[in-house]
Amino acid sequence: MSRFGKKNKPMIPNRKDLKLLLTIGGLYALATFLSNTFVNIYLWKQSGEYIDIASYNLFIYIFQPIAFVIAGKFAKKVDRTIIIRVGVTFLSVFYVTVLLAGDQASQFPYLLGAILGIGYGFYWLAFNVLTFEVTEPESRDFFNGILGTLQSFGGMVGPFFAGYIITRLDNFQGYSIIFFISFFLFLVAIICSFFLKKRKATGKFLFKKVALERKIDQNWRNILYAHIFQGLREGLFIFIIAIWVFIATNSEFALGAFNLTMSLCSFIGYFVVSKVVKIEHRKRAILIGGLLLYAGVVIFVFQTSYWMLLAYGILIGFAYPIFNVPFISLTYDIIGKAKGARELRIEYIIFRELFINIGRITSILIFIFTVTLVEPVIIIPVLLLTIGGGNLFAYYFVRKTNMLMHLTNK
Repeated sequence: MSRFGKKNKPMIPNRKDLKLLLTIGGLYALATFLSNTFVNIYLWKQSGEYIDIASYNLFIYIFQPIAFVIAGKFAKKVDRTIIIRVGVTFLSVFYVTVLLAGDQASQFPYLLGAILGIGYGFYWLAFNVLTFEVTEPESRDFFNGILGTLQSFGGMVGPFFAGYIITRLDNFQGYSIIFFISFFLFLVAIICSFFLKKRKATGKFLFKKVALERKIDQNWRNILYAHIFQGLREGLFIFIIAIWVFIATNSEFALGAFNLTMSLCSFIGYFVVSKVVKIEHRKRAILIGGLLLYAGVVIFVFQTSYWMLLAYGILIGFAYPIFNVPFISLTYDIIGKAKGARELRIEYIIFRELFINIGRITSILIFIFTVTLVEPVIIIPVLLLTIGGGNLFAYYFVRKTNMLMHLTNK
C-alpha cells in the first residue's frame, strides 16, 4: 500500500522506450566524450589560465540546477520528450557557438558555461525522469550497466578519434571538425526523441514538499548528503585531470589515448558490475569503488611518467562502475520508495541534482579561491588529495541507508 492509502499498480516497462532511451544516452555520450574533454583543452590553449577554465565549469554547474528547476516545472505541464529535445538543442547550440567564436572562445567562458549548463539541465532532468519511468527496481542495475557500457564505449572512441584528428590536422581545423560531429550526433538524438512514447505528468510542482521530506525520510536525507560529496569530487576532477594530462604530454593524441585506456576499463567494468553486483551487495560495492577511486588520486598526484598516468586511468576506469552502478540504482530505489514518489518523482530528481551541484560548485569555488592565493603547482595536489576523497566520504552516508527498503512498499 502507498502512504496515500491507494495501491499503486506496477508500470510495465516499455522495451521500445527503454531501447530508444539507451540509444539517446549512447549518442549523448559519444557526442560529449568526442568534444567535452577537448573544449577544456581548447580554452586552455587559448588562455593558459586555470581561473578561466574553472569559471567556464563553474557557470555550467550554476546554470545546470537552475535549468533543472525550470525544466521540472515544464515537465508537469508538457510532454517530457519535449524537455529532452530542448536540452539536446541547447547542447547543439553550444557547439555552434564554440565554432563561431573560434580562437576567441576563451573570452566567453561565462556564456559558454551557461549555454552548456542549460542544455545539461534540460537533458538530464528529462533523461532521469524517463529512466525512472521505463525501468523497475529489478531492471535498473541492468539499465544503468548497459548505459554505463555505452558511455564507456563513447569514452573510448570519442577522445581517441578526436585526439587523432586534432593532431593530424591544423589545430583549429581539427577542433572545428570534432565540434561539428558532436553537433551532428545531437541532431540525431533529437530525431530519436520523436519516437519515444509521449509522457505528460499531471499535478502541481511541489518542490517544497520534497525538500521537507528529507527531515522525515532518513534514506532520502542520507543519499542527498552522499550526492554532495560525489559532486565535490566531480566538480574539480572533471577538468583538472584533462589539463594535467595535456600539460604532462603536450599532446591531444596522448590525452585521447589516456581516455581510451580509462574508458576501455570502464567498458569492461560496467559490463561485469551489471552482471555481478546484486541488490544486497550494493553498499559493499560502493565502499570498494570509493576506496579504489581515492587510491587512484594518490597515484595521479605522485605520478612521474605517462605510464603512471595510464595506471591511474586503468584503476579509475574499473573503479567508477563499481561505485556508480549500485549508487545510481540505490538512489532511484530510495526515490521510488519515498513519500508520493509516483506524483513527485520530478521534484525528487531535481532536488537530488541540486545537492550534486552544491558539491560541484563548492569544489570549484574552493579551487578558484585557493589558486589566487597559492601557486597552482603547490595547491592543486593538496586539493586533489582532499577533495578527491569525495566518493569515499559519500559511503559514510550510504551505509546509513536501509538496505531492506526495497522489500517494503510504502
